[in-house]
Amino acid sequence: MILFLAARPVTPPARPARRRSPYARLFAVPGARAFTAANLLARLPMGMLSVSAVLMIAGSRGSYALAGAVTATGLAATALVGPLTARLIDRHGQARIAVPATAVAVLGSLSLLLCVRSGAPDWTLFASYAATATTPNTGGMSRARWAHLLRDDPAARHTANSFEQAVDELCFLLGPVLATLLCTSVAPEAGTATAAALLLTGVLLFAAQRRTEPPVLPPAPGRPRSPLRTRGLPPLLLTFLATGAVFGSLEVVTLAYADAHGFRPAAGGLLALQAAGSGATGLLLGLLPPAARPARRFLLCVAAMAALLTLPLLAAAAAVPVLLAAALLTAGTATAPTMVTGMGLIQSRTPPGRLNEGMTLAVTALLAGIAAGSATGGWAAEHLPSPAFGYAVPTAAAALALAITATTTAMAARRT
Repeated sequence: MILFLAARPVTPPARPARRRSPYARLFAVPGARAFTAANLLARLPMGMLSVSAVLMIAGSRGSYALAGAVTATGLAATALVGPLTARLIDRHGQARIAVPATAVAVLGSLSLLLCVRSGAPDWTLFASYAATATTPNTGGMSRARWAHLLRDDPAARHTANSFEQAVDELCFLLGPVLATLLCTSVAPEAGTATAAALLLTGVLLFAAQRRTEPPVLPPAPGRPRSPLRTRGLPPLLLTFLATGAVFGSLEVVTLAYADAHGFRPAAGGLLALQAAGSGATGLLLGLLPPAARPARRFLLCVAAMAALLTLPLLAAAAAVPVLLAAALLTAGTATAPTMVTGMGLIQSRTPPGRLNEGMTLAVTALLAGIAAGSATGGWAAEHLPSPAFGYAVPTAAAALALAITATTTAMAARRT
């Protein structure tokens, strides 16, 4: 018996199966890679259009205040039209509505370009940029596809939300750099023309991916007419509004600050650093499990964003570009966690069948805040004693976002 046992070959223990990354599992879903690639192309102009418009208008008319007011008008129009477009998408499907809506928006961008180039009156700039309000929420449509494909897997949905936020940040990283390069090295109108072409091409390719498109759900009896009537959603939208003011003012103030200090071509790079910090933390967040208490995590993320946004103000006052670059990179690290957690709360509180509308309301709040922040930042850059003081605008907006979130969190705790 002993000899028999000794003669038996010893089988080495089996190696444990290598665990795949959450992102690898995400893109194993059929059709995910195709619609993501198309959506990335459609979403890149998101980081280009406003920067291109500001550089094009300020370069031809010599006024950052006018440029900020024009972009603010367009964003305010988007805040009104965006939810209506999203409601049509929920009712009739992504492909059926997104393509004609994009065509109208592209015509608005081209009209702006022609009006600036021909020296048309200022009011034509406002009218043209307002026509871009029909641009569909491409990020929201992508998130809606993930929510449909991963409806039975909350952990995968969390990873998808983190990835989508990282894509947003990638667009804000590459978009301003590309827009600045085109507007300063090729022609002032090149950024707007390129962004319009990318938007139309990307939406056409995205709409062609029909097998991953969420089905249109029939109206359910007793469902709220609008996600705005859903409990807990309006306070979130107020926080998104203040957060949008951070983004809008930070963009215009940075462009004006770089122009005043003689490094205008590097302005897109400075904005890209802020987006890079955000995108990196967004991807890292996707590797973590979903928060057991997402409302508490959201409060902590907003608090971190408010604290870190004091750094660009201090760095700008020192008038050292390297310090400002480091400050923007660091400040950006709190942005993606705030947005990922906030978007997760939006999805969980939006009624079924109204997901595009609910997420577009969040983007609408962001755009309305960006419009206000853009106009306020443009005014501050021109009228305050130093362009560095303009960074007080995003700092104050972040503090307002924290105050709103803390107040609503405390009220919800008292109710429970």
